[in-house]
Amino acid sequence: MQQKSPASQTAGPPAGQTAGQPAGQTAGQTAGQTAGPTGAPAKAIPAALFATLALLSAVGPVSIDMYLPAFVTMAQELKTDATSIQLTLTAFLLGVALGQLVLGPLSDRWGRRGLLLIGSVLCLLGCIACALAPTVSLLILARFVTGFGGSAGIVLGRAVVSDRAKGIAAVQVFSFLSVVTGIAPVIAPLAGGALFHWIGWRGIFWVISGIAAVMVLAILFVVKESLPAELRHSGGLRQFVHTAGSVVRNRHFLGYTAGFCFGFGVLFAYISASPFLVQNVLGMSNTSFSLVFAVNALSLTSISFLNAQLVSRFAARSLLRVGVLSILGGSSCLLVLTSSGVRSPWVVLPVLCFSCASVGLILGNATGLALNQVPRAIGSASAVIGAGQFGLAAIVAPLVGLGGEDTAVPMALVMTISASVAVIGVLVLARGSADSGLGSAPGQPGDVQKNENTDRDR
Repeated sequence: MQQKSPASQTAGPPAGQTAGQPAGQTAGQTAGQTAGPTGAPAKAIPAALFATLALLSAVGPVSIDMYLPAFVTMAQELKTDATSIQLTLTAFLLGVALGQLVLGPLSDRWGRRGLLLIGSVLCLLGCIACALAPTVSLLILARFVTGFGGSAGIVLGRAVVSDRAKGIAAVQVFSFLSVVTGIAPVIAPLAGGALFHWIGWRGIFWVISGIAAVMVLAILFVVKESLPAELRHSGGLRQFVHTAGSVVRNRHFLGYTAGFCFGFGVLFAYISASPFLVQNVLGMSNTSFSLVFAVNALSLTSISFLNAQLVSRFAARSLLRVGVLSILGGSSCLLVLTSSGVRSPWVVLPVLCFSCASVGLILGNATGLALNQVPRAIGSASAVIGAGQFGLAAIVAPLVGLGGEDTAVPMALVMTISASVAVIGVLVLARGSADSGLGSAPGQPGDVQKNENTDRDR
């Protein structure tokens, strides 16, 4: 494929589009953004910006996992029960889901940077309120505010990538960011446990506040506006409703989004139940649990990194299909094992590791393919993806524990159902999407093709 000028340029006005380009992409957006097998992500996303986006994407996992080791002590000091402390996690997830639905569509009209800064400041204030909260009720409220503000980094960070990079370059960036989000859940609870021992649970929230402050500074000095004024939606409520409607009516977008959200649902079902699975069901120690958790996270991040390399040689949709079919196979096998009463770590853990690794072929590819369906409504589309992701996580977390602490059958069942929906989304709903060549081998034309069905939807 022919290489053109660097891809640091954002999209120009629609009038400048050339034949065969998606709506919203102009001649100023080059092949370096869409396909270059080497160096494309670096051209579209400079190192400083990528580091900032990585920080933004890590805020969610860090805010969820870092204070988990302190749950028991928090309940004691705040004179409440475990259920109320669990509600602080639920409130955060709901805040993230709702915030993305609000901020994503608004960014299509007002741009990314301003809302990103406002949300990050709100996240910082919420973190400080958590550190100072005198009651569990105020802590729950502060966690909701933290999640709502932190959602800006998730939804708008994803939008910034799609504004600046297209095609293979976008999929590669999303895959690399998946590596970060895979490592964060491993580091966060370990760091949280150490911090809790040294400075207590309030100190953990002060550390998270410091991370949020660094995030605000990074946005101020690194992030530039990525959505030009001429590409923003200038209409009022009617235009917003029309844009949101065109997104959710796009069958191919919904298919890829289902693949992403329910693929993540498989992963979150495992994360929610993993302490009980490893320690109560398999009879392993707390130290062994940390090791198992680290190995599974490493498998996910390794495959995510490998996917970023493979996508320049193989179609992203093909890799995604392999991912969803693999995760369905692994989850189904796990369901058979747990239903049959198998409790051998040497049998169960390899299957679990395979399932976690398969997610590495799903997250980056599904995100890039989904957003490629609606290039003129990136903010709204990103909001739908993120809200679905965290909304499903909030539902999955309590479901995996319905059978009690001594069985993994509910976890395996939720994983299998989620994987089945992901397969249906990718293989049925997304079937026939015009970007089947996204990520094809170098030298083949049409790495990013015009999605005529999407254009008709708009």
